[in-house]
Amino acid sequence: MTSPNRWWAYSSLALSMSLVGSYVALSKPLVLVFPVFLLAWLRFGIGGVAMLNWLRKPANEPVLSPRTRALLFLESFLGNFLFSVCMLFGVSLTTAVAAGVVMSSIPAVVAVLSWVFLRERIGWRSAAGIACAAIGIGLFSLQKVDVGVGAVVDNSGPFGISKALLGNLLVFAAVVCEASYVVIGKLLTEGLGPKRISAIINLWGFALVTPFGLWAAWQFDFSAVALPVWGLLVFYALAASVWTVWLWMSGLKRVPASQAGVFTVMLPISAAAIGVLFMGERLTVLQGIAFGIALLGLVLATLPERKSA
Repeated sequence: MTSPNRWWAYSSLALSMSLVGSYVALSKPLVLVFPVFLLAWLRFGIGGVAMLNWLRKPANEPVLSPRTRALLFLESFLGNFLFSVCMLFGVSLTTAVAAGVVMSSIPAVVAVLSWVFLRERIGWRSAAGIACAAIGIGLFSLQKVDVGVGAVVDNSGPFGISKALLGNLLVFAAVVCEASYVVIGKLLTEGLGPKRISAIINLWGFALVTPFGLWAAWQFDFSAVALPVWGLLVFYALAASVWTVWLWMSGLKRVPASQAGVFTVMLPISAAAIGVLFMGERLTVLQGIAFGIALLGLVLATLPERKSA
């Protein structure tokens, strides 16, 4: 039987990924207004102001060891900075369909890294859940149609590599970064609270992107930004830097990393829901089936394993 604490953890993980999907869908207008690095800098800055109180060390928390400090840096560098760079530039070079298929490998990559670095045992239900999550996300992505995608291969990338292949490689690098974020986060929750982790990795993200953000801000006309866009920016910053990270770390504290990785299926599901509810998009029957398979994976992963006598 699953304890109430475990269900709270599941809810936190699901809500975290749902928020990620919603702010990714709703932040499209922001990318059209702000340069990528300026947007990231403003996001970390607003998040940092919101989490100033979370930076204070609790009385019962041990002094940060060199290993913990290194893990906090890696968590921010891989999960915030490098993930965003690889994903944004990767998507700009490949198609949304290809990027979605590559992203469907996140649960499987999380499971592999959890087995290698955390020595987590993956039961048959968790394995089936991971497989269903990957199949569901991949099938959904294949059903999307990219407008204006031609058949001509662009080989103008470095060393004659096609831009599409380079883009797919960058997206997969982002997948590895995201999976590393889950595994490192599991290690961090063993000694630090979710709020403290959220505040520190956001501070590292702000420090890493500040040189690029200042350069972009120097050439940007802030007076041309409409008031509703500033409101959307605040929501994006709070969702991306505060709410989603705190919820994810809260859930990860009580759930194995390999199992938590399956909850990434909520990202494309919530993004699609936002598209249908607010942007006039429609889902096909096959996309509905794909979501059903992905959610079946979530059910399988959250069912408690039977202990042998």
